[in-house]
Amino acid sequence: MLFDRVAVIGVGLIGGSLALAARRAGLIGEVVGVGRGASNLADARALGMVDRTTSDLGEIGPVDLVVLAVPVRTTGEIARSLAASIEPGTVVTDVGSVKQWVVEECTEALPASCPFVGAHPIAGSERTGAAAACADLFEDSVCVVTPVDATPPPARDAIIELWRGVGARVHEMTPSDHDRALAWTSHLGHVLSYALAHALAGAGDVLPLAGPSLREITRMAGGSTPMWRDIFLSNDRAVLATIDEFSSSLGDLRAAIEGGDAAAVDALLDHALATRRRIVEDS
Repeated sequence: MLFDRVAVIGVGLIGGSLALAARRAGLIGEVVGVGRGASNLADARALGMVDRTTSDLGEIGPVDLVVLAVPVRTTGEIARSLAASIEPGTVVTDVGSVKQWVVEECTEALPASCPFVGAHPIAGSERTGAAAACADLFEDSVCVVTPVDATPPPARDAIIELWRGVGARVHEMTPSDHDRALAWTSHLGHVLSYALAHALAGAGDVLPLAGPSLREITRMAGGSTPMWRDIFLSNDRAVLATIDEFSSSLGDLRAAIEGGDAAAVDALLDHALATRRRIVEDS
Protein backbone atom coordinates (compact mmCIF):
# COMPACT_ATOMS: atom_id res chain seq x y z
CA MET A 1 0.00 0.00 0.00
CA LEU A 2 1.37 3.39 -1.00
CA PHE A 3 -0.58 5.61 1.39
CA ASP A 4 -2.38 4.40 4.51
CA ARG A 5 -4.50 7.49 4.96
CA VAL A 6 -5.51 9.99 2.28
CA ALA A 7 -7.46 13.24 2.21
CA VAL A 8 -9.19 14.14 -1.04
CA ILE A 9 -10.17 17.80 -1.08
CA GLY A 10 -12.83 18.13 -3.74
CA VAL A 11 -14.60 14.80 -4.16
CA GLY A 12 -15.86 15.31 -7.69
CA LEU A 13 -15.30 13.58 -11.01
CA ILE A 14 -11.49 13.49 -10.82
CA GLY A 15 -10.93 13.35 -7.05
CA GLY A 16 -13.68 10.79 -6.60
CA SER A 17 -12.51 8.65 -9.51
CA LEU A 18 -8.95 8.65 -8.17
CA ALA A 19 -10.18 7.54 -4.75
CA LEU A 20 -12.27 4.74 -6.26
CA ALA A 21 -9.51 3.54 -8.59
CA ALA A 22 -6.75 3.69 -5.98
CA ARG A 23 -8.85 1.84 -3.43
CA ARG A 24 -9.71 -0.86 -5.95
CA ALA A 25 -6.01 -1.25 -6.77
CA GLY A 26 -5.05 -1.51 -3.08
CA LEU A 27 -2.89 1.61 -3.27
CA ILE A 28 -4.55 3.57 -0.48
CA GLY A 29 -6.29 2.84 2.79
CA GLU A 30 -8.66 5.15 4.66
CA VAL A 31 -9.97 8.12 2.66
CA VAL A 32 -11.27 11.38 4.10
CA GLY A 33 -13.38 13.40 1.68
CA VAL A 34 -13.40 17.18 2.09
CA GLY A 35 -15.87 19.54 0.45
CA ARG A 36 -18.56 22.16 0.98
CA GLY A 37 -21.63 20.51 -0.54
CA ALA A 38 -23.41 18.22 1.92
CA SER A 39 -25.27 16.38 -0.86
CA ASN A 40 -22.09 15.73 -2.84
CA LEU A 41 -20.29 14.47 0.26
CA ALA A 42 -23.23 12.17 0.99
CA ASP A 43 -22.91 10.79 -2.55
CA ALA A 44 -19.19 10.18 -1.98
CA ARG A 45 -19.91 8.19 1.16
CA ALA A 46 -22.74 6.23 -0.42
CA LEU A 47 -20.61 5.31 -3.44
CA GLY A 48 -17.80 4.01 -1.23
CA MET A 49 -15.09 6.39 -2.40
CA VAL A 50 -14.52 7.82 1.09
CA ASP A 51 -14.78 6.53 4.65
CA ARG A 52 -15.78 9.82 6.21
CA THR A 53 -16.32 13.40 5.14
CA THR A 54 -15.89 16.86 6.54
CA SER A 55 -16.20 20.47 5.46
CA ASP A 56 -13.47 21.60 7.86
CA LEU A 57 -9.82 21.30 6.79
CA GLY A 58 -8.88 21.26 10.46
CA GLU A 59 -10.74 17.98 10.93
CA ILE A 60 -8.75 15.98 8.38
CA GLY A 61 -6.36 14.60 10.99
CA PRO A 62 -3.03 12.89 10.24
CA VAL A 63 -2.73 11.76 6.63
CA ASP A 64 0.05 10.51 4.34
CA LEU A 65 -1.29 12.17 1.19
CA VAL A 66 -3.47 15.17 0.38
CA VAL A 67 -5.02 15.39 -3.10
CA LEU A 68 -6.18 18.86 -4.13
CA ALA A 69 -8.98 18.26 -6.65
CA VAL A 70 -10.33 21.80 -6.68
CA PRO A 71 -10.51 24.73 -9.14
CA VAL A 72 -6.96 25.76 -10.02
CA ARG A 73 -6.96 29.20 -8.46
CA THR A 74 -8.08 27.90 -5.08
CA THR A 75 -5.18 25.46 -4.68
CA GLY A 76 -2.79 28.02 -3.21
CA GLU A 77 -5.37 29.25 -0.71
CA ILE A 78 -6.15 25.70 0.41
CA ALA A 79 -2.45 24.85 0.66
CA ARG A 80 -1.95 27.87 2.93
CA SER A 81 -4.85 26.73 5.11
CA LEU A 82 -3.38 23.23 5.32
CA ALA A 83 0.13 24.39 6.15
CA ALA A 84 -0.49 24.83 9.86
CA SER A 85 -2.24 21.50 10.40
CA ILE A 86 -0.66 18.77 8.24
CA GLU A 87 2.15 16.74 9.72
CA PRO A 88 5.74 16.67 8.42
CA GLY A 89 6.20 14.08 5.70
CA THR A 90 2.71 14.48 4.26
CA VAL A 91 2.83 14.51 0.46
CA VAL A 92 0.54 17.00 -1.28
CA THR A 93 -0.46 16.71 -4.92
CA ASP A 94 -3.13 18.08 -7.23
CA VAL A 95 -5.00 17.20 -10.42
CA GLY A 96 -5.23 20.60 -12.06
CA SER A 97 -4.92 21.41 -15.76
CA VAL A 98 -2.44 24.24 -15.08
CA LYS A 99 0.89 23.48 -13.46
CA GLN A 100 3.26 26.49 -13.34
CA TRP A 101 0.93 28.66 -11.28
CA VAL A 102 -0.16 25.79 -9.04
CA VAL A 103 3.35 24.46 -8.36
CA GLU A 104 4.63 27.92 -7.46
CA GLU A 105 1.66 28.73 -5.21
CA CYS A 106 1.63 25.41 -3.37
CA THR A 107 5.40 25.11 -2.96
CA GLU A 108 5.50 28.57 -1.42
CA ALA A 109 2.50 27.89 0.84
CA LEU A 110 3.51 24.50 2.25
CA PRO A 111 6.31 23.80 4.72
CA ALA A 112 9.45 22.24 3.25
CA SER A 113 8.70 19.06 5.21
CA CYS A 114 5.48 18.56 3.16
CA PRO A 115 6.55 18.14 -0.48
CA PHE A 116 4.24 19.20 -3.28
CA VAL A 117 4.18 17.13 -6.49
CA GLY A 118 2.14 18.57 -9.34
CA ALA A 119 0.07 16.15 -11.43
CA HIS A 120 -2.50 16.41 -14.19
CA PRO A 121 -4.55 13.40 -15.30
CA ILE A 122 -5.72 14.05 -18.85
CA ALA A 123 -9.09 12.39 -18.48
CA GLY A 124 -12.63 13.37 -17.65
CA SER A 125 -15.89 14.57 -19.13
CA GLU A 126 -18.26 17.50 -18.89
CA ARG A 127 -20.02 15.79 -15.98
CA THR A 128 -19.25 16.94 -12.45
CA GLY A 129 -19.66 15.79 -8.85
CA ALA A 130 -19.11 12.57 -6.96
CA ALA A 131 -21.96 10.85 -8.78
CA ALA A 132 -19.98 11.21 -12.04
CA ALA A 133 -16.90 9.43 -10.65
CA CYS A 134 -15.77 6.16 -12.21
CA ALA A 135 -13.06 3.74 -11.10
CA ASP A 136 -12.07 3.11 -14.74
CA LEU A 137 -11.67 6.77 -15.68
CA PHE A 138 -7.87 6.69 -15.87
CA GLU A 139 -7.42 3.37 -17.66
CA ASP A 140 -5.01 3.91 -20.57
CA SER A 141 -5.10 7.67 -20.07
CA VAL A 142 -2.13 10.02 -19.76
CA CYS A 143 -1.13 11.68 -16.50
CA VAL A 144 1.53 14.39 -16.52
CA VAL A 145 3.65 14.67 -13.37
CA THR A 146 5.65 17.88 -12.96
CA PRO A 147 8.36 17.57 -10.31
CA VAL A 148 10.84 20.43 -9.90
CA ASP A 149 14.45 20.47 -8.74
CA ALA A 150 13.43 20.68 -5.08
CA THR A 151 10.99 17.73 -5.25
CA PRO A 152 12.20 14.85 -3.04
CA PRO A 153 12.61 11.71 -5.20
CA PRO A 154 10.56 9.49 -2.82
CA ALA A 155 7.55 11.86 -3.10
CA ARG A 156 7.91 12.05 -6.88
CA ASP A 157 8.18 8.27 -7.17
CA ALA A 158 5.14 7.68 -4.97
CA ILE A 159 2.93 9.98 -7.06
CA ILE A 160 4.12 8.34 -10.27
CA GLU A 161 3.39 4.90 -8.81
CA LEU A 162 -0.07 6.06 -7.72
CA TRP A 163 -1.02 7.15 -11.23
CA ARG A 164 0.49 4.12 -12.90
CA GLY A 165 -1.37 1.96 -10.40
CA VAL A 166 -4.75 3.35 -11.52
CA GLY A 167 -3.99 2.66 -15.18
CA ALA A 168 -2.45 5.91 -16.44
CA ARG A 169 0.61 6.31 -18.64
CA VAL A 170 2.82 8.82 -16.84
CA HIS A 171 4.74 11.57 -18.62
CA GLU A 172 7.17 13.82 -16.74
CA MET A 173 7.43 17.45 -17.87
CA THR A 174 8.40 20.79 -16.46
CA PRO A 175 5.40 22.86 -15.32
CA SER A 176 5.94 25.46 -18.06
CA ASP A 177 6.26 22.85 -20.83
CA HIS A 178 3.06 21.22 -19.59
CA ASP A 179 1.16 24.51 -19.67
CA ARG A 180 2.23 25.36 -23.22
CA ALA A 181 1.30 21.88 -24.48
CA LEU A 182 -2.06 21.80 -22.71
CA ALA A 183 -2.95 25.24 -24.03
CA TRP A 184 -2.92 23.60 -27.47
CA THR A 185 -4.29 20.15 -26.71
CA SER A 186 -7.04 21.10 -24.25
CA HIS A 187 -7.48 24.73 -23.29
CA LEU A 188 -7.85 26.16 -26.82
CA GLY A 189 -10.47 23.55 -27.66
CA HIS A 190 -12.52 24.63 -24.68
CA VAL A 191 -12.09 28.29 -25.61
CA LEU A 192 -13.48 27.56 -29.08
CA SER A 193 -16.34 25.45 -27.74
CA TYR A 194 -17.40 28.13 -25.27
CA ALA A 195 -17.04 30.88 -27.88
CA LEU A 196 -19.13 28.99 -30.43
CA ALA A 197 -21.88 28.22 -27.92
CA HIS A 198 -21.88 31.89 -26.87
CA ALA A 199 -22.14 33.05 -30.49
CA LEU A 200 -24.96 30.64 -31.23
CA ALA A 201 -27.10 32.41 -28.65
CA GLY A 202 -27.29 35.36 -31.02
CA ALA A 203 -27.69 33.41 -34.25
CA GLY A 204 -31.48 33.33 -34.27
CA ASP A 205 -33.74 30.29 -34.26
CA VAL A 206 -31.16 27.80 -35.57
CA LEU A 207 -30.83 25.38 -32.66
CA PRO A 208 -33.74 23.14 -33.76
CA LEU A 209 -31.50 22.23 -36.71
CA ALA A 210 -28.55 21.22 -34.53
CA GLY A 211 -27.08 17.87 -35.46
CA PRO A 212 -24.46 15.55 -33.97
CA SER A 213 -21.53 17.68 -35.16
CA LEU A 214 -22.77 20.79 -33.35
CA ARG A 215 -23.52 18.82 -30.20
CA GLU A 216 -20.00 17.36 -30.29
CA ILE A 217 -18.14 20.59 -30.94
CA THR A 218 -20.04 22.36 -28.13
CA ARG A 219 -19.76 19.44 -25.71
CA MET A 220 -16.83 21.02 -23.90
CA ALA A 221 -18.90 24.12 -23.17
CA GLY A 222 -20.84 21.93 -20.75
CA GLY A 223 -17.92 21.83 -18.31
CA SER A 224 -17.61 23.46 -14.91
CA THR A 225 -17.57 27.26 -15.13
CA PRO A 226 -15.35 27.79 -12.04
CA MET A 227 -12.87 25.15 -13.22
CA TRP A 228 -12.47 26.52 -16.74
CA ARG A 229 -12.48 30.16 -15.65
CA ASP A 230 -9.54 29.35 -13.37
CA ILE A 231 -7.71 27.42 -16.09
CA PHE A 232 -8.02 30.25 -18.62
CA LEU A 233 -6.90 32.91 -16.14
CA SER A 234 -4.07 30.88 -14.60
CA ASN A 235 -2.60 29.85 -17.96
CA ASP A 236 -3.43 33.13 -19.64
CA ARG A 237 -0.18 33.71 -21.55
CA ALA A 238 -0.14 30.29 -23.18
CA VAL A 239 -3.88 30.36 -23.87
CA LEU A 240 -3.69 33.82 -25.44
CA ALA A 241 -0.78 32.70 -27.62
CA THR A 242 -2.79 29.77 -28.96
CA ILE A 243 -5.83 32.00 -29.57
CA ASP A 244 -3.63 34.34 -31.61
CA GLU A 245 -2.17 31.50 -33.67
CA PHE A 246 -5.61 29.98 -34.19
CA SER A 247 -6.96 33.36 -35.28
CA SER A 248 -4.24 33.50 -37.93
CA SER A 249 -5.19 30.05 -39.19
CA LEU A 250 -8.88 30.98 -39.21
CA GLY A 251 -7.98 34.11 -41.16
CA ASP A 252 -6.23 32.01 -43.80
CA LEU A 253 -9.33 29.88 -44.30
CA ARG A 254 -11.58 32.94 -44.36
CA ALA A 255 -9.42 34.59 -47.00
CA ALA A 256 -9.46 31.45 -49.17
CA ILE A 257 -13.26 31.21 -48.96
CA GLU A 258 -13.75 34.92 -49.60
CA GLY A 259 -11.46 34.77 -52.62
CA GLY A 260 -13.19 31.71 -54.05
CA ASP A 261 -9.79 29.99 -54.10
CA ALA A 262 -10.72 26.30 -54.30
CA ALA A 263 -7.09 25.17 -54.39
CA ALA A 264 -6.26 27.09 -51.21
CA VAL A 265 -9.35 25.70 -49.46
CA ASP A 266 -8.39 22.17 -50.54
CA ALA A 267 -4.86 22.63 -49.22
CA LEU A 268 -6.05 23.88 -45.84
CA LEU A 269 -8.63 21.11 -45.46
CA ASP A 270 -6.18 18.41 -46.53
CA HIS A 271 -3.60 19.67 -44.05
CA ALA A 272 -6.22 19.67 -41.30
CA LEU A 273 -7.31 16.15 -42.25
CA ALA A 274 -3.73 14.88 -42.01
CA THR A 275 -3.38 16.41 -38.54
CA ARG A 276 -6.69 14.88 -37.47
CA ARG A 277 -5.48 11.45 -38.56
CA ARG A 278 -2.31 11.89 -36.49
CA ILE A 279 -4.40 12.83 -33.45
CA VAL A 280 -6.54 9.70 -33.83
CA GLU A 281 -3.53 7.43 -34.40
CA ASP A 282 -1.58 8.80 -31.43
CA SER A 283 -4.44 8.73 -28.92
